[in-house]
Amino acid sequence: MSKTYNVAIMGATGAVGNCFLRILEQRKFPIKHLRLLASERSKGKDLEFSGKPYPVEVLTHDSFKDIDIVLASAGASRSLEFLPSAVKAGAVCVDNSSAFRMEKDTPLVVPEVNGTRIKDHKGIIANPNCSTIQMVVALKPIHDAAKIKRIVVTTFQSVSGGGQKKVTELWEQSKDFLAKKKVTPKEFPHQIAFNLLPQIDVFLDNGYTKEEMKMVNETRKIMEAPDMQVNATCVRVPVFYAHSESVNIETEKHISPDEVRKLLAKAPGVKVIDDPKSGKYPMPIDAEGLDDTFVGRIRQDESVKNGISMWVVSDNIRKGAALNAVQIAEDLIKEGLV
Repeated sequence: MSKTYNVAIMGATGAVGNCFLRILEQRKFPIKHLRLLASERSKGKDLEFSGKPYPVEVLTHDSFKDIDIVLASAGASRSLEFLPSAVKAGAVCVDNSSAFRMEKDTPLVVPEVNGTRIKDHKGIIANPNCSTIQMVVALKPIHDAAKIKRIVVTTFQSVSGGGQKKVTELWEQSKDFLAKKKVTPKEFPHQIAFNLLPQIDVFLDNGYTKEEMKMVNETRKIMEAPDMQVNATCVRVPVFYAHSESVNIETEKHISPDEVRKLLAKAPGVKVIDDPKSGKYPMPIDAEGLDDTFVGRIRQDESVKNGISMWVVSDNIRKGAALNAVQIAEDLIKEGLV
């Protein structure tokens, strides 16, 4: 009989928490006991898993007794407060927040890119930012073949990246706008319906947002390339699910678009959709609910000697959050690290 594990989900009632449940069920994760944890306001709720209701328990420092694996998506402050208690209780934690990503001793892992790093964990493994995950999945095979020295990326990020309240606000704003009613932003600094916001998270002293600098620093750490030049502009767009990215890279060794297509066609977690003359290229509406990172519009950058441009799309709640964390947990089991 295969070994099974006691699993806790921190932030179980949120969008990523619900996605954890769907993915664990779909992938037949070997669960012995499941514990669902959330804040006091979720007390008394039930969530369904594999056809059975599970009660939501209030998250406390004593919630991790006998737990083997914690999948956390409750925000950075909650992770900082509670995950040390989980580690002390003997659990291995996969954290979806930004709390531990840049800690020197915490592996920052995308299984298709640097999965071997999970063995370095000291109780916590960090899940990268959703925008970073899909980009490095697409770029790692190219980096291995031709060594990327510079990345310029512009993201077009769906509102679900900011949580369920922002999804609801886009819906409500869209209805008000189409009804010619006054649009009053609540969750966003400005109207998001039929608009673009070139700001995700707060601005820093260097003029970039926190989200943009996450992409810079996380990419360097994951790719183990501290000198890689990365420039990011992150934009919130009126799309409900799935992030899109315009990615331009400069490599040390010349690589052609055809070579890139061949590399990505056999890369894990990547699906190439690249026939623009027939109107075939990745779009967020087609990526929603799917696990792959989709790449298209692969072309030579004619402004530099060794440049490639491409378009990258992925479901930010699945691969950009829940799926990546579950894949890490699966690898922990496969490698006997939990």
